[in-house]
Amino acid sequence: MLTLMLQPYIPLLLLIAFVIANAILMLGLSHVLSTYRRTPTKIAPYESGMPVLGDARERFSVKFYLVAMLFIVFDIETVFMIPWAVAFNQLTAISGILIIEMFVFILILAVGYIYVWKRGALQWD
Repeated sequence: MLTLMLQPYIPLLLLIAFVIANAILMLGLSHVLSTYRRTPTKIAPYESGMPVLGDARERFSVKFYLVAMLFIVFDIETVFMIPWAVAFNQLTAISGILIIEMFVFILILAVGYIYVWKRGALQWD
């Protein structure tokens, strides 16, 4: 009885076992076959191909974090347009309400963008 209940899961369990065995095999082979030598060039910090100019614990300007948060906010808000487009395509009976709702949403985004622009948050000094 138990084997009949687990029978549909056998391919999934085999796949998981194969993935785990493959990961262990690749890690083991790379460890055994590697010729790792620590040189001053290899242990030096690497920053986008540029030599390091300062300390890693250097303080950043608040503008950097502000621009990053603004990007995340506007990016997340625009991601909400995708489910709206799906709902708009499927709900033709209330498409007028949905289009007005999207115009209000875009208007709020535009007001926020203009406010941030006027406050100088997008200017980098």
